[in-house]
Amino acid sequence: MNRFLLLSFHCFVLLLISCQTSPTGRRQLLLVKDPEMNEMGTQAFAEMKKQTPIERGEAVNRYVNCIVQAELAVTEDSTGVASWEVVVFKDSTPNAFALPGGKIGVHTGILPVAKTPGQLAAVIGHEIGHVIARHGNERVSQNQITNGGMEALKTIGKGDMAGVLGAGAKFGVLLPYSRAHESEADYIGLEIMAKAGFNPEESVTLWENMSALGGSKSAEILSTHPSDETRMTQLKSKMSDALQLFNSAKSQGKVPGCRL
Repeated sequence: MNRFLLLSFHCFVLLLISCQTSPTGRRQLLLVKDPEMNEMGTQAFAEMKKQTPIERGEAVNRYVNCIVQAELAVTEDSTGVASWEVVVFKDSTPNAFALPGGKIGVHTGILPVAKTPGQLAAVIGHEIGHVIARHGNERVSQNQITNGGMEALKTIGKGDMAGVLGAGAKFGVLLPYSRAHESEADYIGLEIMAKAGFNPEESVTLWENMSALGGSKSAEILSTHPSDETRMTQLKSKMSDALQLFNSAKSQGKVPGCRL
């Protein structure tokens, strides 16, 4: 049996014994227990806080946390996160991320791109989606299969572990899963922001802003993220349901007053 067939057989067996479903009903391979994943995320986040300057400004932290708290109030999480932590990092790149254990990092560079509370809610809802859908667990589980199990992961430094938990491989067997994760997190984030009282249509505007940044981007087939155009198309396909959730939230008085 060649290596590819052996790997495929191994994956099939693991799927039979360890398969669960994500919040959207997608089948998942999860080999690591939630408490262990949460500890890995907590350790990696602590290391990142040591290495990256933190924005201490009261206004920006109040603004970001206002959006986070509004979204967490409507989020169902079964990963065992006791409390969520949000840190605004002084980093000019337009980015945000999330790690298992309820750790969210927001770069100051995302604020000129996510220009409204609703647009930033789309970003943060997406990151919350990664956590509650256990995408980090999937990446670690896939890494175990391809790189020799948990012992291989233990040799990775905390900084690199953050990449394993939140980025995955660039090419090969993990690539399709990474794009699936991004699309799924978009859907989950769209629902979260709508339930929290943020206009879900602003998620499309966010990606219009991201697309307008330009720059060199890999072809979608070689990228761990869907193209901007694909993301906007996928979000629009879910917009009718999201708007119903948004209107329901407004009727319940959910109008987040988050302002920078």
